[in-house]
Amino acid sequence: PPMPPSPAQEYRIAHWQAEVSADFEENFSVFQQALEKLGPDRIDILSFPECFLNGYYQNEEDTRKAALSLNSKEIGRVVAATEKHACSIVVGVNEQRGDLLFNTALVLRGGKLLGTYSKCTAYMPFHERGTVFPVFEHDNLRFGVLICSDGGYIEPARILALKGAALIVAPHYNYVTKEALMNHYLGVRNDHRARATENSIWFLRANNVVSGRDEKFAIDGVGYGDSYLVDPRGEIIAQTQLHTQGPLIATLRTPDSPPTLRRSFLSSALLKDTWLDAFQNAVSSPEEKEFLRINSPSPL
Repeated sequence: PPMPPSPAQEYRIAHWQAEVSADFEENFSVFQQALEKLGPDRIDILSFPECFLNGYYQNEEDTRKAALSLNSKEIGRVVAATEKHACSIVVGVNEQRGDLLFNTALVLRGGKLLGTYSKCTAYMPFHERGTVFPVFEHDNLRFGVLICSDGGYIEPARILALKGAALIVAPHYNYVTKEALMNHYLGVRNDHRARATENSIWFLRANNVVSGRDEKFAIDGVGYGDSYLVDPRGEIIAQTQLHTQGPLIATLRTPDSPPTLRRSFLSSALLKDTWLDAFQNAVSSPEEKEFLRINSPSPL
């Protein structure tokens, strides 16, 4: 059911757009510096890029060497570094879970690990796909996490909206070929504006930058940044400069009451009651299977 009305509130949302090194110590140092620099700004939500803590890699061997378990000393240091900070922090990590690898985001606050989310559309063959969509709360602001390509699909954001999230924080790691650059830039922006408007939510794209060649990949690509906050009408209200490191800070204002019509609730009810047979037939058709094969997400 729709959430009950609540008083209007303002929240300070921030993202630290940064390069992502293969060196944990280097990334952890940037993490600490960002916390200290943004501490006086009364930030409510602070994000970092996808796999920020230990790097994003093209092959399994490098990923396994860098992967960290949640009970590792390194993750313990990351959690401890947040102890004196009241903001909720979302930061990416290549996670080792037993013998399995996950592309995961940690949610931290006040020296505690509140929970994790693992990428549900992970396309690297060595990454397992997450199947759980938790919703967190910060001072009455309910938010969920998606990672990079998750935001290119309707359903993950819809699940979080149906669970009451008013904000989606989406850590990204982008390193794309020059030939694909403009299609990527336009397509990703349009995806996120669509997710915001169709669900009446805020959407934070939390990207990285790459200066020069990323030696963790075989391709010669571009990591251009372009982090931004989209409001529920689909307007980008704040954004970073391209190819720059540093903070994006914006104000999120919640309404006095929820929208009179949330498309997520309406379309989900219609799907269940009147469209389900047509939808199931469509997604199982040979045409749809061929479409999915051709249009499966490309790396990064």
